[in-house]
Amino acid sequence: MLTFIGLGLYDERSITVEGREALRAADRAYAEFYTSELLGTTVADLESAHDVSIEVRDRAGVEREPEEMLAAAESEDVAFLTAGDTMISTTHVDLRLRAHDRGIETRVIHGVTAQTAASSLTGLQNYRFGKATTLPFPYAHGADGLPASVTETIDANRADGLHTVVYLDIKAERGEYMTADTGAELLADVYPELVGVVVARAGSPAPLVAAGRMRELAERSFGDPLHLLVVPGECHLLEADALVELAGAEEDALDVA
Repeated sequence: MLTFIGLGLYDERSITVEGREALRAADRAYAEFYTSELLGTTVADLESAHDVSIEVRDRAGVEREPEEMLAAAESEDVAFLTAGDTMISTTHVDLRLRAHDRGIETRVIHGVTAQTAASSLTGLQNYRFGKATTLPFPYAHGADGLPASVTETIDANRADGLHTVVYLDIKAERGEYMTADTGAELLADVYPELVGVVVARAGSPAPLVAAGRMRELAERSFGDPLHLLVVPGECHLLEADALVELAGAEEDALDVA
């Protein structure tokens, strides 16, 4: 059995009760933190809190060299852990399909995701979000300006009146986490007057939500990571009220239906 367990957003307590029980019952536990991390805890704290030993694998160990995990899952109960919800990343879907090809039973235990947290914290309605995008560090995509994948996603969503979650690049192996002010500065080159909403440290005891025009957000500091940005599309009146009250948005800067 190979059980995929989402750890939630922040620390060792963010896992669901179902996930905690499955983790503690597993014979082996593996984890990856290159797609995202739990910045409110450490691997040692996770192990102590759940009375398990966790082997952390890098990208190659999950995507190109999963044999050890799959072989173990043929005869033992194996837990595979990630931050957030474990099936958001396509690499995990691939691992699950490899297990199925070998006749290994799989199970998915979900965790809270950054996108659902962003909807909850901002007051923007979940069904009004379009396709999400990731804003990479400039050195990571090797081109001048914003990648077309970012601008095309934002423009297409806004044309349909939809909100956009902009995930900010993480290079966990280098200890680099793009902050919202950096992300806003990059976006301000194309969208200086567009309203953005910062969501910082979702899932922590003290999350932060702040709205402003991109050029304004680029001049502010939002504290420790993890951060993401939301670009609102056309807002329902209730959504606009939420952004004003919960994020400090200027009502006349919003596109209200």
